[in-house]
Amino acid sequence: MNAEQLKNIVEAALLAAGDPLTVNQLLALFEIEPEAPEKADIRAALDQLAQDFEQRGVELREVASGFRIQVRSDYGPWINRLQADKPQRYSRALLETLAIIAYRQPITRGEIEDIRGVSISSSIIKTLQEREWIRVVGHRDVPGKPELLATSRQFLDYFNLRKLSDLPPLAEIKDFDKINPDLFESLEQDPEAGQDAAQPLPEETEAEAAQAVEAADPQAMDAVDGEVEEFAAEDNVVPFTGQS
Repeated sequence: MNAEQLKNIVEAALLAAGDPLTVNQLLALFEIEPEAPEKADIRAALDQLAQDFEQRGVELREVASGFRIQVRSDYGPWINRLQADKPQRYSRALLETLAIIAYRQPITRGEIEDIRGVSISSSIIKTLQEREWIRVVGHRDVPGKPELLATSRQFLDYFNLRKLSDLPPLAEIKDFDKINPDLFESLEQDPEAGQDAAQPLPEETEAEAAQAVEAADPQAMDAVDGEVEEFAAEDNVVPFTGQS
């Protein structure tokens, strides 16, 4: 099998799969071949594909779950017109909650509320879990054993990220007019600050929760940015830490 044929097979597999494929998954396609390619051959084919797509409307992108072929974000406005339904829109409250989890994970619901200054509607957490953008990775070893929330591999895939350290710096978010800049100033403070506040939090109003922002897409979430330690992938579960 020559390099051109291998490249074409890899391209066809990525187009047919529907989900990202890892190098090992691509390698498994050739298990019964008498002269199966090596990992280095697969990576070379991927590199060549990426070069082939440089001047085209699609691109080869590596995300947390592997490699995929996708439409370049520059052409999103035209491609979106193919959709019969309008793109999903998310409230400012939901995007702020997701941003806090991305930067402070693992984090409890109470700690998110301390940062935002309002209590979180249960529908926000439910929506994020239904989208499979967040997951429970353990429980805080304090009275009540609150759940620890963290982002998932699907979160990284959806927003075109390979790992959490690919998120942009927090400083870039402060000028993002669709999310409260004061929120991100709080994120840069000591994580322990404000966790002992005794005053009850005001319930978030339906009007605020319904305030729509731009449709969530890779470009919009480029604003969800910051310095974070790389969190474990899908099979890394955070144990009880006994720390608050």
